[in-house]
Amino acid sequence: MTFHLQNTLYVQTPEAQVRLDHDALVVEIDERPPTRVPILHLHGVVLFDRARITGSALRRCAAEGCSVSFLDYRGRFAGRFVGPTSGNVLLRVAQHDAMRDDERTAEIARRIVGAKARTSRSVLMRGARDLHSEDAAARVRAGAGRIRDVLEKLQAVGSLDEIRGIEGEAAREYFGAFGTLIAVPKKEFSFTVRTRRPPRDRVNAMLSFAYALLLGECISALETVGLDPQVGYLHALRPGRPALALDLMEEYRAGWGDRLVLTLINRRQIRPEHFEAWVEMGGSVQLTEGGRRVLITAFRERALRSVRHDVLDRAIPLGLVPFVQARLLARHLREPESVYVPFTWE
Repeated sequence: MTFHLQNTLYVQTPEAQVRLDHDALVVEIDERPPTRVPILHLHGVVLFDRARITGSALRRCAAEGCSVSFLDYRGRFAGRFVGPTSGNVLLRVAQHDAMRDDERTAEIARRIVGAKARTSRSVLMRGARDLHSEDAAARVRAGAGRIRDVLEKLQAVGSLDEIRGIEGEAAREYFGAFGTLIAVPKKEFSFTVRTRRPPRDRVNAMLSFAYALLLGECISALETVGLDPQVGYLHALRPGRPALALDLMEEYRAGWGDRLVLTLINRRQIRPEHFEAWVEMGGSVQLTEGGRRVLITAFRERALRSVRHDVLDRAIPLGLVPFVQARLLARHLREPESVYVPFTWE
């Protein structure tokens, strides 16, 4: 299946091939009528599983500044192809200098963790208001209260390891209460603990897929402003790991990704038949092609909604927030006297 939303072409049918035809990308799937998209209209192409793209199409995408991302069948980010690196090289030097400064690294990480924890608490408090059971609402509010207590300890710690410990503690409290926000019968969607590799249930499968989409947005935003997605502050550096993109994504996990997952489940837009279990993969649960389409469509629709950005003091589309935050981070790295203000959700 192929569909085109907000200047991104998603190709998720394994047999699909993307080729170049003059100034357009053509998607061919078996004997079905081909899909044709003018390349000048595209910001990115996302290929799932075994979907293929020809060399000529890949080169043209690079020349037009259209990134090509590759995700595996589980929706996990595998890699991204872009054209020549753009941006001021002095900005990347400043990015590396800040990474080598323990104090600056800790302060950036502290701000990101604080924003993530505050947003997580906001998601719980908002969800508690919608619960019909007062006992359930009380459990969720108690989890939100423990996150508030964890936040109070954040300013008192100094080292990066301690900040990461605070982040882990807040995440445990958050996910400990998250399952209570699911309003459908537990036999359909049950969540007790966050499992990643592989996701062991339907909720975790949705969370992992939503995070993969968010990661792609953050990588694109960072590269657009000229930052290196690999050199981060909160996440440890590892070969092939987009540490800075993972840092930036922490600001959107709960407010964008998790709330989207809850909405799709509670409104029954995603149903049990949208999943399949892979016994040979250790019990991994994954979205079907149809399930991925529902989630991607909802993800892009939410990106068009306006949210208030406190630093800009106005409302902007949610999909632009990662790009604004990447620019704010770039300004902080160039001008250390400026303060990086992470995005938080109300």
